[in-house]
Amino acid sequence: MLFLKRYMHDINIAVESILSNKLRSVLTALGIIFGVAAVISMMAIGNGAQQEILEQIKMVGVNNIIITPVLPQSEDEGGADSDESTQKKFSRGLTMADAEAIQQMVSTVKMLSPEISFNSYVVQGGRREQAKVIGVSKEFFQLYDLPLSHGLIFDENHEENGLAVCVIGANIRSRFFNQVEPVGQYIKFGDVWLKVVGVLERNNITVTGFQQTGVNVINDNVYIPTKTMLRRFKDRAMITSKNINDARGRGGMMIASTSTSETSRNYHQLDKIVVQVQESEQITPTVEFLSRMMLRRHSDVKDFEITVPELLLKQQQRTKEIFNIVLGAIAGISLLVGGIGIMNIMFASVMERIKEIGTRMAIGAKKMDIIVQFLAEAVLISVTGGMIGVLLGVVTSWLITQLADILTIVSFASVILSFLVSATIGIIFGYSPAKRASERDPIESLRYE
Repeated sequence: MLFLKRYMHDINIAVESILSNKLRSVLTALGIIFGVAAVISMMAIGNGAQQEILEQIKMVGVNNIIITPVLPQSEDEGGADSDESTQKKFSRGLTMADAEAIQQMVSTVKMLSPEISFNSYVVQGGRREQAKVIGVSKEFFQLYDLPLSHGLIFDENHEENGLAVCVIGANIRSRFFNQVEPVGQYIKFGDVWLKVVGVLERNNITVTGFQQTGVNVINDNVYIPTKTMLRRFKDRAMITSKNINDARGRGGMMIASTSTSETSRNYHQLDKIVVQVQESEQITPTVEFLSRMMLRRHSDVKDFEITVPELLLKQQQRTKEIFNIVLGAIAGISLLVGGIGIMNIMFASVMERIKEIGTRMAIGAKKMDIIVQFLAEAVLISVTGGMIGVLLGVVTSWLITQLADILTIVSFASVILSFLVSATIGIIFGYSPAKRASERDPIESLRYE
């Protein structure tokens, strides 16, 4: 406060100089404005990407391992030779027996859920829309941390007897049961009427591009017990068993099917097995054990794939962090260029006002008064530019979210950091011109033309 009172006159002179040269002051501040806006928007994109990744990790479930089937390639697709193709036919594929064996034999497994998907149409109250039904166990909702908004999940009676019950996503509820309580109502999926026993809470996580990591669009799905799916919709294991029995009847020779449709080629009973281990440290050894175990069970046929979605997402997170650092560095260069612009203009301002400097020093102004005058001018330009840049950065982040559908999060820390950097740049790049102005000889300054 004492400093401000002592040098308030010098600061007023700086303000008057800025106001008398509005266009030059605005052009000088442009580098700071765009630099701060770029830093804030880039950091907002980075924060949004990090938040999205964290939500994705939560969505795929902590410590989850996913086993998915691998469909055989046809000869036209450049697949294996005829001997390998024949050998593949002796694998029963990914089955419920595999899931049961994993549950019993792998000590590190906390819980698991087999999954089978089936696309068809939901019909209710005269309305018909395409949707997906997924056969899961009751542990599925714990694996993915999916809370219910209404009703209950499956119980053992539903699972053991394959009853026609379902848990629906939030979008299914809003489309078909917007005016009524869905629990206890019936919807028709395919040719089967399913009783709604529960409704999932709406999930707003963006999953575009992450389906390969095990994330489902839960709001649009209908979930039923796995045995209900096998008994009432589809069970590819029955076709596989029939083919093996036919082969035995021909003396053990398998005749490859000439059909190229997915139905005839996909002999896997399950579309996925999600396994959750007890501790993160157990993921790697469990994956190795599962790989050896599944190979033995599938007669050394590698018709399955084991992935750890959390690790995949963390790799993507690291890639995005590096990308954001590069973008932040590029945005930081804009601030540096803005600072150089301020220094350049301040040197020009000193040269224009040499007589003014000489006059002030001749009537008693000290070197510190001259330094404060020109330094205050540089700092005011940079701070004002920083404030405008913060506002522009926030607006830009909002526009990115609205127009590009990219999640952005403007943090308070990024705003404060950008503002402090802009003020610091004013001090650093404004001090040298101010010091040079204070060191001029008063007599020479008065004689300067």
